[in-house]
Amino acid sequence: MSPCNDLILSCDEIQDAKLLSLVSSVLLAQGNKKGEVSAVGQRIVKVLERRVPESQSARYLLPILSNVISLSPESLTEEQTSVVSKKMADWLRYASTQQGVAQPSGGFFSNPRTRQPGPVTEIDGAIATDFFTVLSVGQYYTEDQWLNMQAFSMLRNWLLCYGAKGLKAPNSDNKSGTDRSVMAMVSTTSTPGRLLPPKDRLREKAFEYCQRLIEQSNRRPLKKDDGDLQKACLIEAVTIMDVICKQDSSYVYRAVSFLKILHGRISGDATYARALLPIAQFFVNHGKMAAVDSDAIYKHLLTDIPAQLFHNPSLAFEFVQFCKDNTQLFTETSSIFRQSFPNLFKFLAWNSPPLISEFVDLLPFLLDAGTAVEIFHLLLDLPCLTAALDIQLRSAALPTSERAACDPAVKPTTCLEAFRHPKYKSMFQYLLRTKSTPEDAPERLIPLRQLLGSLASSPRVMQCAETVPVLLELFFRVVAEFADGTLINQLVVLLLQRSDQLYEIPAFKDDVYRVLSSQLVMLCRLRPALVVELSTEILEFSGAVSNIQNKEAIFTHMVWAIGEYMSVSYDKRCTVEQISRFFETLEAMLFEITQLRPLASTPSYAPRAISVLMATLTKLAARSQDLIPRVSMFLSKMRTFVQSPAVTSVYSKEDLEEILIRATELMNLLKMPSVAQFVFTPPVDVASTRFQREVNDSLPFALRIVTRLLEPAPGFVPG
Repeated sequence: MSPCNDLILSCDEIQDAKLLSLVSSVLLAQGNKKGEVSAVGQRIVKVLERRVPESQSARYLLPILSNVISLSPESLTEEQTSVVSKKMADWLRYASTQQGVAQPSGGFFSNPRTRQPGPVTEIDGAIATDFFTVLSVGQYYTEDQWLNMQAFSMLRNWLLCYGAKGLKAPNSDNKSGTDRSVMAMVSTTSTPGRLLPPKDRLREKAFEYCQRLIEQSNRRPLKKDDGDLQKACLIEAVTIMDVICKQDSSYVYRAVSFLKILHGRISGDATYARALLPIAQFFVNHGKMAAVDSDAIYKHLLTDIPAQLFHNPSLAFEFVQFCKDNTQLFTETSSIFRQSFPNLFKFLAWNSPPLISEFVDLLPFLLDAGTAVEIFHLLLDLPCLTAALDIQLRSAALPTSERAACDPAVKPTTCLEAFRHPKYKSMFQYLLRTKSTPEDAPERLIPLRQLLGSLASSPRVMQCAETVPVLLELFFRVVAEFADGTLINQLVVLLLQRSDQLYEIPAFKDDVYRVLSSQLVMLCRLRPALVVELSTEILEFSGAVSNIQNKEAIFTHMVWAIGEYMSVSYDKRCTVEQISRFFETLEAMLFEITQLRPLASTPSYAPRAISVLMATLTKLAARSQDLIPRVSMFLSKMRTFVQSPAVTSVYSKEDLEEILIRATELMNLLKMPSVAQFVFTPPVDVASTRFQREVNDSLPFALRIVTRLLEPAPGFVPG
């Protein structure tokens, strides 16, 4: 900000390039006003348009120009972009191939005689025989060489902003066999009328520059830093080629063969893995036009890279971003992309906190009726996958002598031994699979989950476990949009089964139970008939006392669903015999958890589970009125239960009061069977109406009203 209101900066009259750069930087930082951004851009182009004196340097201005087009691309006119495009083409293609000279220090001992500069070299030390690029090496650089490097750094953004405007097909005469670089050389020496337009010429020089960079990437660098720069330039070069081909399709055929050769050269080198992403993106964008089979490129990318390099965080982010940018490829059922989703989850398992938002965006595109079940298992086993990946990395780091297969007759004592043990090998292979295998049974992983329990406290495993509830909620939200009755039934059965088969992290299990319980209700609402259709599985789950102790949330919601949907109002197939079977099972459960025991051995169950069991038994009795005497007698004994010293020692006073109040309300409602039947079992034409939904929502209030009508004395329990 200006130190005072009277001091106003302006770039309108500045001629000196360095001063213009400094002033423009301040102006652009003062609030990003479009008028100021436009004024800066206009002034910079005017200075670049004239010949900059040797005492000044145009390279001070290019970073500012790059900033201008990022902030406000529309601030430059068509004529101005043509001026800059022309200069950029020259900077990219015609920079000097001789090294610069050292600037004299100006000291007393400075030697006015300097050695003649030698030629620039390639990164492997060989003398450069082609034009200068950002990968050319010199001890000092000339002005045009600096401009060459700066022009390349802003090239992609420039092409994206201005390359597609006013396009003129550079190969409109359809001479596919003619080399465009030759045509361009002819054009530049021909009459002005045959010169390529500045933007077309820039694309041509940019394409040649990228080809040159890709050729340079084949050289072995003398310094490690040069190797990193080499790979970064290769990635940028392929990306710019993709942009050019989008703007002018005549470049596609030249690029395809070039990039196929490049892929064959670098695909076996893990250090070039990041470069495979822009190559794959190129073939996604242009493969069909060029009529080339790109499956081998996609298969290598989606199979080998996640399996081998899941632990590379920057690659993981870029890989998942690539998948997000190409989500349409995952909707094709038979595609390689669709089949590779188990491999993608390795990135999430190892890098879960940074990648959770990306997978929230990606997961809906991976889900359909064919993948839902396998992805459900994958999500629940995600922390287990993290532990398995940890073992895989540690096993790969062992000396070769220690990687021999273990004796099948000897039980492994560590996870590392189990990784090579024949008994566990197939389990690890299934968990670490690279493609979808929907026919395999995940029950085979039960011993492996137990074995990997020693890694449950690992920070990476625990971080991964924290992401599962978020993705599970999203999973069910998406599946609810397309699931048919068969899939819903299948998911409910799996939900009940997998509640016993989770990785042993207490906080993880509690969070998963919370999500599964709420989603169980959602699935039952989507398909109430499942309570009748899955009666065997539901009875088995609801009849196990251990499920109240360990999975109270799921148990309670399952029992609520029985009471809500085991009714002829929701399914004509519901019979009195089925109602009686459920009643007897839940009656035995309520008896088991409310029977009086010696003081020291009285277990504590969730009061909510007791209340829901009482309510469900009452609902079932209202639909089969022969059962009313049994449930009424049971409810009448709840006062004895809540007053027992053994019970008062393990439950709070508030919880016991709530249990007693609910028992009293339910018993009073059963004294009016016709009212109870209407409240708990509405007619078919009322079951889904707004009126009945409101009755269900306000059921506790309705129970209290009935209690007040029947009970003149508060707290009195008949019988």
